[in-house]
Amino acid sequence: MKLPGVDKELKKLLDANMDEVGARRRAREAFKDVQLGIDHILFKTPTEGITMEESYEKTSKGQEIFCKSWLPSASKPKAALFYCHGYGDTCSFFFEGIARKLASSGYAVFAMDYPGFGLSEGLHCYIPSFDALVDDVIEHYSKIKENPDFNSIPSFLFGQSMGGAVVLKIHLKQPKAWNGAILVAPMCKIADDMVPPKFVTHILIGLANVLPKHKLVPNKDLAEAAFRELKKREQTAYNVIAYKDKPRLQSAVEMLKTTEEIERRLKEVSLPLLILHGEADTVTDPSVSKALYENASCSDKELKLYKDAYHALLEGEPDEVITQVFADIISWLDEHSLKQNQLPLHSD
Repeated sequence: MKLPGVDKELKKLLDANMDEVGARRRAREAFKDVQLGIDHILFKTPTEGITMEESYEKTSKGQEIFCKSWLPSASKPKAALFYCHGYGDTCSFFFEGIARKLASSGYAVFAMDYPGFGLSEGLHCYIPSFDALVDDVIEHYSKIKENPDFNSIPSFLFGQSMGGAVVLKIHLKQPKAWNGAILVAPMCKIADDMVPPKFVTHILIGLANVLPKHKLVPNKDLAEAAFRELKKREQTAYNVIAYKDKPRLQSAVEMLKTTEEIERRLKEVSLPLLILHGEADTVTDPSVSKALYENASCSDKELKLYKDAYHALLEGEPDEVITQVFADIISWLDEHSLKQNQLPLHSD
């Protein structure tokens, strides 16, 4: 596919094998400015008044992970938002635009690439254990929350797609640690037509024991399924370090197990929730977002369904839908931050 603004040299970086992190970091470095220059509503947010920082940090397991923050520079943030990205994705590229928008609305935004994803070390998009991945996220975000600048403000989790499953698992492991969660098209169940038939699944689970890293799982074109607007779908090609191959066996098995666990435990979800889902989403199942909304044990919960919208609510919809989704998120955050900031402080 020909990309405007991409010469032969850049194309070479793009076509490199991205299994190891070195190749992903080289590709991202080369493409950083091209990416931010594409004509997409997310990159139209001015960056004045936002302080951005990127760093690499080591987990307690010794893996180097990529982290990024966006803070409002002029005022104390109303709350801190901790982002969990989707399958195969990264917290750079499209999320860059989302984070700027939230930071310019007064929120401190923190994000990281999970081990094996984006700019973090590890075999690309390999999830040996979903629980271990969640523990890595908890470890990193807990450190930030202990920082005196942020431990006195409310903290919210924000997950998209598979990141929604990460958020729910974080909450189930730390039921009292967070003031609320925003879930965009959360992966509480993979849509039936995205999951291979039962007998194939059984074969894959068996194979995963022997060939966990193999890319064997049949899958549909995610960009086509997730992005409704054609021009924006084409722009996903600029997400150069996203994982575009067939899922690895172990990763697929871990995601399946995780969604089954979450589906069983919907009633244990007890924190304030904002759930947003496109009604025409064929990647994650909107009916399970409804089930989460109905079953979650919190009284403070809201479900917003967008007619005709696909999976990528903040990246792939017509501009007016994206603007509406942002407005819904920010008004929920404003209301919940205000509420939390008026409460007497308690030590957790």
